[in-house]
Amino acid sequence: MVSLYEHAGGDDALHRLEEIFYAKLLADPVLKPLFPVRRPDHVKHLTWFTAESFGGPDRFTRELGFAYLVREHRHLNITDEQRQRFVDLYMESLDEAGLPDDKAFREAFRSHAEFGAMVAQHNSRAQTENDLHPLREVPRWTWNDD
Repeated sequence: MVSLYEHAGGDDALHRLEEIFYAKLLADPVLKPLFPVRRPDHVKHLTWFTAESFGGPDRFTRELGFAYLVREHRHLNITDEQRQRFVDLYMESLDEAGLPDDKAFREAFRSHAEFGAMVAQHNSRAQTENDLHPLREVPRWTWNDD
């Protein structure tokens, strides 16, 4: 079975996707409160996370660790509208980045984006450590590419 990482086109394709997506996040009025300024390493970190989730290198875990991601989302108080807009912009970015448009890949990508946005929202609202989502490592996303 081919990994989502390989099917997407590896690091180059995912980096291209994250550049397009991040530009949309920075420009979007709904998401602007969450992304007020461009952070120099954000695209690189998004690329690492997506690559690792999709079966690529484990750079995100080795270089940053999942606790970093939890800290980044804490106390952002992500709204339902922001969570949905994040997913919508991510899906919109796939075509612009030239990623595969087959149904199985798109469904896997959407479920990954929706799950990630849900976990981020959950952690953004957590008042205590016990309130955090139980996920403590980069999830490995699989798919049925038959």
